[in-house]
Amino acid sequence: MKSELVVDVKQQEISIALLEDSRLVSLQKESRNLAYAVGDLYLAKVKKIMPGLNAAFLDVGFEKDAFLHYLDLGPQFSTYKSFLNEAATDKKRVPSISKFKTLPDIPKQGTISDVIEPGQQLMVQIAKEPISSKGPRLTTELSFTGRYLVLIPFGDKISISQKIKSTEEKVRLRQLVGSIKPKGFSVIIRTSAENKKVADLNHEMRSLVKEWEDAVAKLQRSQPPMLIYEEESRAVSVIRDIFSPDFENIYVNDPETFRQIQNYVNVIAPDRKDIVKLYQKEIPIFDHFNISRQIKSSFGKTVSFKSGAYIIIEHTEALHVIDVNSGNRSKAGNDQETNALDVNLKAADEIARQLRLRDMGGIIVIDFIDMAKAEHRQTLYEHMKEIMAKDRARHNILPLSKFGLMQITRQRVRPALDITTTETCPSCFGKGEIQSSLLFTDRLDEKLEYLVNNLKINKFTMYVHPYVDAYIKKGFISLYSKWRRRHGRGLKVLPDQSLAYLEYKVVDKEGKEIDLKEESDFNSNLSKSHARHKERNNEEKD
Repeated sequence: MKSELVVDVKQQEISIALLEDSRLVSLQKESRNLAYAVGDLYLAKVKKIMPGLNAAFLDVGFEKDAFLHYLDLGPQFSTYKSFLNEAATDKKRVPSISKFKTLPDIPKQGTISDVIEPGQQLMVQIAKEPISSKGPRLTTELSFTGRYLVLIPFGDKISISQKIKSTEEKVRLRQLVGSIKPKGFSVIIRTSAENKKVADLNHEMRSLVKEWEDAVAKLQRSQPPMLIYEEESRAVSVIRDIFSPDFENIYVNDPETFRQIQNYVNVIAPDRKDIVKLYQKEIPIFDHFNISRQIKSSFGKTVSFKSGAYIIIEHTEALHVIDVNSGNRSKAGNDQETNALDVNLKAADEIARQLRLRDMGGIIVIDFIDMAKAEHRQTLYEHMKEIMAKDRARHNILPLSKFGLMQITRQRVRPALDITTTETCPSCFGKGEIQSSLLFTDRLDEKLEYLVNNLKINKFTMYVHPYVDAYIKKGFISLYSKWRRRHGRGLKVLPDQSLAYLEYKVVDKEGKEIDLKEESDFNSNLSKSHARHKERNNEEKD
């Protein structure tokens, strides 16, 4: 199977698409202006204790105070607090955690007012990003994540991923990590560590310990609230989690992100660094790899797949419901039972893809087409288990019930991705009345005049819907060639599949979008458009 990663870096957000045999199986979007990311470490100050919630609110610099519950303190909180006190007392040296005395665990049923107090400074980690008007959720169980290992200060345990099935490999990894693990740290061995050499594990262990020491050193020089350790960029963290030797290419359209990813791949797999490639074509990267079209077709309520069959996906507060329909599909010579099995197997493939693509967590109920034979129901159950095996999220699949329903529980790896596939008219904004479509090109021409004559921008690119692009460029003496003669050769018009029919956007030579959507940006009205249209017709006749 051919696996590729496509990273689309825009001014406001970064989108990461995972392709398997050119088919979209995972999509992640994140704002580039996100100030608080999971994994970041802050020096924070306790503002108030809430005994009724058994929690405290801390100042990490966010407009809303962050939330820290007693259960998120971790059992080694006494050792953690004693270590911070020593680090604050002697700021000339970083205390060694391996030489630090381990104190008894705090009680599981304790109260937060017994262990922390207002005004106290704590080193905390973001466990959950801010949502709406709520601040971040915090933890003092600190962790540093690598590709093979997760390092946890103030512990002495070694845990191994349940996805590593071989008993011999578990024993080998436990012995290897035990021989290189510094005292005072717990370690979680990740699935990707399977069959790795001790040199690889030792190199990452040293890197994670260094990150911890650097964070403590910065802590000693800081005053709250202050960011003291920042997780890697989203693109790098995704590659860290999913990178495998099966990756053939990683395409990135931003030079800085390209360097970050290339440097990371060079560290973890020097022989594979050439798979990271900088995309420099003018066509949007998601259009080039047919991702925009797949997004539009994959995130709607109804999703079609081969031979006319389709599934309908509904979301409720407590669960997700998926209905399988055969549509107008028919095969000559096959009976109803065989057709039902064939449709159900293909639907199972699409459903497994949709679960990963949308990150549908919780309870999923699937209503497959009824099948009378028990062996067919068992075949479908085994097939679903097989194709779900590569899903990184923990899940549990139950056999079909007597009503023909399959139940799946699935862990949510990240916040649910909600993409609207319908489009609001960019001309009327949903009101139902727009200017004549024939005058749309006149409106674009006015925008071009405003850019060149008023804003004095001579080199820019205008993106339009592919149908509009085809209309502008049709003919031997096209409208596009006339525009370039009138406004200069620095003008380019390119198609963008993510845009609605009468939508457009303009970016400068550095790739930054120019806002031209406000009416105040240009002096135009409908009568002026008619006048200009008539004037150009006269010019062409002359």
